[in-house]
Amino acid sequence: MPSSFVKNAVVLGLLSAIGPFAIDMYLPALPAIAGDLHASAAATQWSLTAYFLAFGVCQIVYGPASDAWGRKPPLYFGLALFALGALGCSLSPDIGWLIGCRLLQGIGAAAVTVIPRAVVRDLHTGIAATRLMGLVMLVFSVSPIFAPLLGSALIVPLGWRAVFVAMTVAALLAMVLVATLLPETRPPAQRLSGGLRRVKGTFAQVLSERRFWALSLVGGLGMASFFAFLANSSFVYIEHFGLTPLHYSLAFALNAIGFIAGSQCSAPLGARLGIPRVMRLGMALYASLALTLLALTLAGLDDLMALMAMLFAIFACLGLTLPPIMVMLLDEHGPIAGSVSALSGTVQMMVGGAVIGVLSQFVDGSALPMVSAIALCALGAATIALIALPRRAPAPLPAE
Repeated sequence: MPSSFVKNAVVLGLLSAIGPFAIDMYLPALPAIAGDLHASAAATQWSLTAYFLAFGVCQIVYGPASDAWGRKPPLYFGLALFALGALGCSLSPDIGWLIGCRLLQGIGAAAVTVIPRAVVRDLHTGIAATRLMGLVMLVFSVSPIFAPLLGSALIVPLGWRAVFVAMTVAALLAMVLVATLLPETRPPAQRLSGGLRRVKGTFAQVLSERRFWALSLVGGLGMASFFAFLANSSFVYIEHFGLTPLHYSLAFALNAIGFIAGSQCSAPLGARLGIPRVMRLGMALYASLALTLLALTLAGLDDLMALMAMLFAIFACLGLTLPPIMVMLLDEHGPIAGSVSALSGTVQMMVGGAVIGVLSQFVDGSALPMVSAIALCALGAATIALIALPRRAPAPLPAE
């Protein structure tokens, strides 16, 4: 594998991890934040919802901007906003201030989600793109493994505010990576002109495509199930099952390991079976396992080890499906990859934010609301994948 391929995977993966890093790292602190700021669990979760909503909506801006002005300038702007928001969070006197600064963080984080996917499409298509996307997700998945551990290591001696100071430092380091290691993959000759009229025309074209909506909703519902876990796992694991923040971080990391394992199987299976078939197979397994977990929970199962084992398998299947979904979305839209990535990312994040907002109204301290949300999202995603997308997979795409 060429060294440039690996270097691009590492840089894009680290950039993509900035957004999740801002979630995973402070999850162990949610109960402490609620206590220190005298806020309810539902109000504290709104700091997560605000982040997701800004994260989703603002991708609409960064995608077309990267198609018109290149990939790197919007990255610098987004990372600067992210750092400013993180610094503001560290100084929060109350929950309203925290929610506002998390909103600003989400506006900045949108850049490091949408643009790396467009860079992958600039560089590769087909199986090669799936392989690069899988490697990006391998690096990206380091965040759910180490971010909660780092968060716990900071929270215990320094308090929850130190978590946001660390996020500020991470954003500044990411700007250095962009400046020194990331090539500009959108040279001036390939940039789109036409201003707002061109953007509106591009969006209208993409939004009229049934395939775009099907793939975006499949990916959005899949990510929403993981967001449901993100928003509630600290309360379930720490308050319901009695784990310490450190033990919670280790339990959380297990799901990331499953996700990594699944994502690394996407390219080899895609080369053998076809990318669409791998996506459909992964979705079927993902929904079956999620519904099984819901049935067991409704039957009265309240065992931490069983919950962790089932979630490991569920998120491994989700990891198998996400690289093919993004490759299928971008392969046919090379000239407007940034805009397509932005629209799809917006749909996915809005679905995730809506799920968290609804779920926060049903939190009761048990695992049932979280498990129910995961199962419903998985069922919706699998239904769309199996009905709205082709049953017969085309021949595998060339590896370039």
